[in-house]
Amino acid sequence: MAKQKIVIKVEMSCDKCRSKAMALVASTGGVDSVALAGDGKDQVVVVGDGVDSIKLTAALRKKVGHATLVTVGEVKKEEKKPEPAAVVEYPWSYHPAYAYAPPAQHVVYQQYPASSPWWC
Repeated sequence: MAKQKIVIKVEMSCDKCRSKAMALVASTGGVDSVALAGDGKDQVVVVGDGVDSIKLTAALRKKVGHATLVTVGEVKKEEKKPEPAAVVEYPWSYHPAYAYAPPAQHVVYQQYPASSPWWC
């Protein structure tokens, strides 16, 4: 069985409701990951294997608030793009002026004897 992605819209007005919904979904068998989505963070995105979306929606209605099943579908595998083998630097991109820091300037302060005040 392939992993499926379930999106359920739940009326959640506060952070306590959101954490309650997340805990309920996370405790469901077969769930791999849970996330919040949507503008008002009112959608619960569930990724798992063998999760019953109807029972999950009914449980959210019972424990949290009004819930609507938005989508159920298979998780699409993201193709990884191959990274370039090596970075080639061209000679004209070399800036010798920036390669070395200027020599440090040493400042020597004149020491006054301890017996004479500084304003003399």
